[in-house]
Amino acid sequence: MRLLALVLVLALMTTAVNLPAQVSKQPFGKTPDGTPVEIYTLKSGSIEAHIITYGGIVQSLKVPDKNGKVDDIVLGFDSIDGYAGGAKPNPPFFGALIGRYGNRIAGGKFTLDGKTYEIPKIEPTNSLHGGAKGFDKAVWKGKEVPHGVELTYVSPDGDQGFPGKLTTIVRYMLEGKDLKIDYSATTDKDTVVNLTNHSYFNLAGQGNGDILKHEVKISAGRYTPVDDNLIPTGELAPVEGTPFDFRKPTAVGARIDNDHDQLKKGHGYDHNWVLDSGGKKFSEAAEVYDPSSGRVLQVLTDEPGVQFYTGNFLDGTLTGKEGKTYVHRAALCLETQHFPDSPNHPKFPSTDLKPGQRYHTVTVFRFSVR
Repeated sequence: MRLLALVLVLALMTTAVNLPAQVSKQPFGKTPDGTPVEIYTLKSGSIEAHIITYGGIVQSLKVPDKNGKVDDIVLGFDSIDGYAGGAKPNPPFFGALIGRYGNRIAGGKFTLDGKTYEIPKIEPTNSLHGGAKGFDKAVWKGKEVPHGVELTYVSPDGDQGFPGKLTTIVRYMLEGKDLKIDYSATTDKDTVVNLTNHSYFNLAGQGNGDILKHEVKISAGRYTPVDDNLIPTGELAPVEGTPFDFRKPTAVGARIDNDHDQLKKGHGYDHNWVLDSGGKKFSEAAEVYDPSSGRVLQVLTDEPGVQFYTGNFLDGTLTGKEGKTYVHRAALCLETQHFPDSPNHPKFPSTDLKPGQRYHTVTVFRFSVR
């Protein structure tokens, strides 16, 4: 009888692990031009993710701590007005899908097949995250899929200056304790593509102070130093002996204010790390541990780089969810990607996409406690 009981318990545990995430959909208001926005709720055990069709944004991500207490661990807003309304719509790209080109392009220009293309600048000298109206400000078409939601957006030829009609499909899937983001895209003309997600994480809970005590590990022996405009110089510099060495877990605040030229240029960490995997296999890119809550975030990807950003431009003027103020360095980002300004650096891994090819990449945010 005891053996039979044990078998039944194990069977129930296996069934629970394999249960698909519960998925539901509700209205989330309208954009200023009247376009309806929906919010999809993905629930797996005690983990719950909320995805909105505006910007493909991870609006909320609720995860238990070491004592089972559940907190929302990503920055954002309670309503669509915070993202799409007002004088400063979504200034920090909270939780958004970024495209067509994540990160910076120098001068807002690149040359492809002998032709120069210009992208709107939203920094004084650079285009950033796809131009003035990137994928983060588009309303995506959503539909329920197993474990999650599939979002589709068709960017027309010439959108924000980029060539080619680009059809992008992104799936958010909550599988056990993994939030999986599956990106794919096709084009009808030669173009460049670099998609990512811009979630801001605070493992102690959104709005609960800064992330300087979070311990970070990044699987990278090199990074890409930047010039005064935060554009890569082209060098792949070793992290050895610098504040950029996160090969062993290190508190974010341990060296962030060191007297180092690159930290001064970025006002902290705002750089691309060259992952040891080289983008040749799906593997761990980074890990974050918050000693206060015991929460652990692992970031796994098949991309060659990850942008580590420490919320340096948050300054306490933004009020987010639950009326909480987002102070300086209130969160960190780990944006899996190809390198910034790759179209202007032939030696960097290519971001070119041609007709007949399929852009495809996967990133997983995996949660546990310690």
